[in-house]
Amino acid sequence: MHALSLPTWWIHVASVLEWGLAMAAIQHWGKRRGEPEWSWLALAMTPALVSAMAACTWHLFDNAAALDGLVVLQAGCTLLGNATLALAAWNLNRRARA
Repeated sequence: MHALSLPTWWIHVASVLEWGLAMAAIQHWGKRRGEPEWSWLALAMTPALVSAMAACTWHLFDNAAALDGLVVLQAGCTLLGNATLALAAWNLNRRARA
């Protein structure tokens, strides 16, 4: 855990928790409004959450070379997350215009 300072750890952990809370809030919002496309947005946020958790895990073990696969996982999840979020945003826009 020496790879990051305590304030940086705080930001990393808080960001992961905040992202999870945002996913739950969006899911709740969609259910309350009866608009299922919001649930798709919350689901589309999952790869980005996995990416953040992979980064935190890698840092937790001092960026160990044995865990370099987590860096690849993080990159792949970031790419997938950006694509799924773009599709979810497009879907929200499409439904709003309908």
